[in-house]
Amino acid sequence: MTPHLPVSPSSSHHLLDAAPTPASPAHAQHRRRRRRRMERFGAVFYVPGNHDLWLRRENGRYMDSLEKLTALLDACSELGVDTGPRIIGDLGIIPLFSWYHKSFDKEKDVNSVRVPSLEMACKDFHACQWPPDLANEDEALALYFDKLNDRNQDAIEEVKKSSKQILTFSHFVPRQELCPEKRMLYYPNLPKVIGSDFLERRLRTIHDNTKHGAACHVFGHTHFCWDSVVDEIRYVQAPLAYPRERKRRMNGGDGWLPFCIYRDGFNPEIYPALWSDYYNKNRREPENTQLAPWVAKYFSKYY
Repeated sequence: MTPHLPVSPSSSHHLLDAAPTPASPAHAQHRRRRRRRMERFGAVFYVPGNHDLWLRRENGRYMDSLEKLTALLDACSELGVDTGPRIIGDLGIIPLFSWYHKSFDKEKDVNSVRVPSLEMACKDFHACQWPPDLANEDEALALYFDKLNDRNQDAIEEVKKSSKQILTFSHFVPRQELCPEKRMLYYPNLPKVIGSDFLERRLRTIHDNTKHGAACHVFGHTHFCWDSVVDEIRYVQAPLAYPRERKRRMNGGDGWLPFCIYRDGFNPEIYPALWSDYYNKNRREPENTQLAPWVAKYFSKYY
């Protein structure tokens, strides 16, 4: 197995050079079907999210989530899925590895109601398994994932030099302003498990010389539709979301199509999105911890 992740002499326990598990005939057939589906697209890009690294049904196949990450990236390489920078026409596309850390949350906590702990509310704390020196409790894990991008630095510089427009994307959130205020959330501590300051700094160095209107970052994780421009970079989230969430949106999902962000240039139309539309008209009040009516009703019912 060719390791995809950087490893230092002191981190051999990350098992990045472990021997691959032989594929069963059924698994090999499944990969062939996936490869045929991939051939329908000119290019497919991928970055791992938190669900991808859960170890809930792997039956001991991986020792930890980093070993599973290595296997995922190997599978992408085999299938022709890009996990690194690439230039397509005038557009440079740069996937960014990331993870979240609690210190990403800089806004005042909601203390008027009892909020379940992160360990109770977030399955990652139980479904992911990390080496002893990496954990969700501090910034170590987020920093580790951010440093994975260093291996692509030469390719990133080539994209910056050769592309008229640049699209970066990540699973996690780069700025807290791209999430509703805590008083608006059914789980007010959500900002502690969604984003990374390292990610925002990283994408800013990529877009530092990009002209206005030619820089875009696509993100995910929170399932909040979003489209806004902050400090000359456009931030977009157009989530497929869970089926139960789709039923509450977009006419129940009927006629839904993916949002086109680029076609011979970035789509200049800012698409309607509940929360980014709200903050385009209303000032953010992070010091205000008075629960929104729907949140107060929820807590009165369940707590």
